[in-house]
Amino acid sequence: MSLIHKIALTLIKGVGHVHAKRLLDHFLTAEAIFKASKVQLMQVTGVGDVIATLILQSNALAEAEKQLNFIRKHQIQPLFYTDTNYPKRLKNCYDAPVLLYFKGNADLNHPRIISIVGTRRATPYGRQLCQQLAQTLQRYNVIVVSGLAYGIDVASHRESLEQHIPTVGVMAHGLDRIYPSLHKPLAQKMVLNGGLLTEFLPGTNPDKENFPKRNRIIAGIADATVVVEATAKGGALITADIANSYDRDVYAFPGRSTDEYSEGCNLLIKTNRAALINHSRDLVECLGWDEVSTEKTGLQLQLPVTVSNEEKKILTVLQDASFHVDELSLRLGYNRSKLVLHLLNLEMQGLLVALPGNVYKLN
Repeated sequence: MSLIHKIALTLIKGVGHVHAKRLLDHFLTAEAIFKASKVQLMQVTGVGDVIATLILQSNALAEAEKQLNFIRKHQIQPLFYTDTNYPKRLKNCYDAPVLLYFKGNADLNHPRIISIVGTRRATPYGRQLCQQLAQTLQRYNVIVVSGLAYGIDVASHRESLEQHIPTVGVMAHGLDRIYPSLHKPLAQKMVLNGGLLTEFLPGTNPDKENFPKRNRIIAGIADATVVVEATAKGGALITADIANSYDRDVYAFPGRSTDEYSEGCNLLIKTNRAALINHSRDLVECLGWDEVSTEKTGLQLQLPVTVSNEEKKILTVLQDASFHVDELSLRLGYNRSKLVLHLLNLEMQGLLVALPGNVYKLN
């Protein structure tokens, strides 16, 4: 399926996530949608004369080509709704984005993903809880997701990196910038151990209406959402409510009844919208997780000396899933021709297997 057509589908004003998914269910590919006639388009439920005309008269393909050049130049990985590497937890949500943009090395279908959210005005108590969470989660082979905002978000990212936990920041704008700009150095580290994720195209500003959309990705991509500190109103409670609507687990740390930034957590617990956790150990017990020792390092320890650093990165990416050669190229930022040579070398050493259709997996 042409990537230009995938991007173009998201650029047509009036064709939101619901209509786009209906069109994909009917035509199977984004390319087929753009080749369809008006009569064929109007056969799709909910697609009337107006939307069909918008699709036919749109200059989205030309705009998509410009975006594709930026994506390739900056080694951004597009994740389309029908792709095998699209986050499966998020795909199960009714309002999942049709297209995501990712820069990093985290596996967004990792077996254990936790979202951590909270106030932008974190107190020492909240920052201490983020540190405690990271120290506990380090033993459980998880990925931590948050929103790269001030306060609890940035504390959870920073503490995760301190404990060598991959951490992903979900953003309310395009990947051509970091907001707030103060977090740019941290974001650069996250790309090396985790990543940055958004549904917004480069050039999109961090407008107010984008943050609730961002919050649904934070809630939908994880097994559970943890609210560390929150006021009675704000983004953290919105994220918790979205997670509840997806039938995901929500947990909250309680605080003193007089503390403004624990008021939201206490309210979630009081109204049975979050389970109470007094310590991060309570979280892993509720989730039924066992500690993981050296699963991730086993592959590196067993590698022959003939494997280069570039090839080690390839094997790391292939640990949890199989990928098409083009997907590997985008994910790793490697030139396709050089990547093929690395793949051939790894295959000859018996470290990976080539499947039909230029798909590769670990042996």
